[in-house]
Amino acid sequence: MDTSRFKIGDSATIARKFTEEDILSCQELTKDYSPVYQVQNEKWDEPFDQPIVPALLVEGLIHQVVSEKLPGCPCVLLQKELLFYDPVYRDEKITVKLDLLDCHSERHWLTMKVSCLNENNHEVIRGQLVVQLLGRKG
Repeated sequence: MDTSRFKIGDSATIARKFTEEDILSCQELTKDYSPVYQVQNEKWDEPFDQPIVPALLVEGLIHQVVSEKLPGCPCVLLQKELLFYDPVYRDEKITVKLDLLDCHSERHWLTMKVSCLNENNHEVIRGQLVVQLLGRKG
């Protein structure tokens, strides 16, 4: 796949709220039943004052931007580095933004900055990922 259709500075965003049903589905698939994801009547000890969204769900939203928007074509993930500054809470709108930082035309690699903002426009996750674009044979 040719990287020439992409230019440094290209960006894409997507937003979503994760519901209790989303969390329960993720737990069933991953078998991760940590109590930090559960709705309970009592308050959580610090640092979380309410149940949080599994990181895997937010990472899935990042991958959705990759597959649907930037680059929006068949590719495979080569590297992903994420720093979770603050938790993502259930029913909180999260916006994922990808910014294209580099195109490596010989290897067909794209390097992108990842930024995840909550509904207060506070960056809760930041990182970088590298994908390799796939071409069609024949």
